[in-house]
Amino acid sequence: MLLRDDLFYHGVRNWPPDWTWVDGRENKPPQGEIGILTSVVPSMVLPANRCFLYIDYEESSYIGCLLFDDRNFCCQVVTLLQNHLDKPISEIGSLDVSHIL
Repeated sequence: MLLRDDLFYHGVRNWPPDWTWVDGRENKPPQGEIGILTSVVPSMVLPANRCFLYIDYEESSYIGCLLFDDRNFCCQVVTLLQNHLDKPISEIGSLDVSHIL
């Protein structure tokens, strides 16, 4: 199973997240699996069922949020994503997650 095919929250596809401009040259929020993953931050607010992804795209930085029905799965995805920093989001979407399901 690919990451992009397995991320849902309450039955709604969760990947890729919607991107919101944070900083940089221009506010042109990318659509889809675009940009380079620079950071993954798990939520510190309960319930800890979400994480925040930061990407760089065309000289700007963006944040996206992934929500999860299962907190343990969220923790596993955070670890997986943190091991793939500085990689394209499109490549990350193709990761096999069958071992953490």
